Amino acid sequence: MKRFYPFFTVSTVFIVIFALSSCAARIEGALAADGSAVLSVNMSLENRMASLIRLLSDAGGQTGVPVLDGPAIARSMADAPGIASVSFRNTSSTAIEGQVRISRINDFLSPANGRGFITFEQTTSGGRFEVNINRQTSPAIIELLSSEISDYLNALMAPIASGEVMTRSEYLEIVSTFYNVGISDEIAFSRIRATIDFPGTITSIRGGTFSGRRANFDISLLDLLVLETPMIFEVRW
Repeated sequence: MKRFYPFFTVSTVFIVIFALSSCAARIEGALAADGSAVLSVNMSLENRMASLIRLLSDAGGQTGVPVLDGPAIARSMADAPGIASVSFRNTSSTAIEGQVRISRINDFLSPANGRGFITFEQTTSGGRFEVNINRQTSPAIIELLSSEISDYLNALMAPIASGEVMTRSEYLEIVSTFYNVGISDEIAFSRIRATIDFPGTITSIRGGTFSGRRANFDISLLDLLVLETPMIFEVRW
């Protein structure tokens, strides 16, 4: 298995913690019929992970800065495929809020061959939206967002970056050994909750619940990091 042990600069930590770490995250947004989207994001770090990042920052000589830096995160995401604009601000040293505008959802983190992990179709009679993340495609997705994230997650042995076959229990054991049980426990219980409005009245959903045009998703961070089975979400309207 490929493993990296990079120098943990503060900027690296900021980017990684936003993308995949021990956190509580809430996403609300709307997907338009032309494939554009607007997302509002609220996220905060759990206590043990925040403490770990503070220790890493202090060890690197970076003190007196937010553990989670909203503007720095926005800059790191600005050039990712499919993103029109990103704006984040700090509500505390360990929490951020802001907005992400996506120009075309099909292009979001899509590689050069155009085969991304999101499918969006809109016709006069209805539409379909699907997200499919698996070990085969996820390393390329992570690399498009940030090569630093890819290297960091390989250091954490996360299958979403390495593509390695691993169970959730095996992954938590590795994290608890490399860091501590507190960190692995926070990852195990962290959730990403999303509420998205779609262009029409929803008729069916996979991986969530719905009412009218609104879909709700409650995603386990551990499931996303490990991808023991592919994560597939589908909405039809």
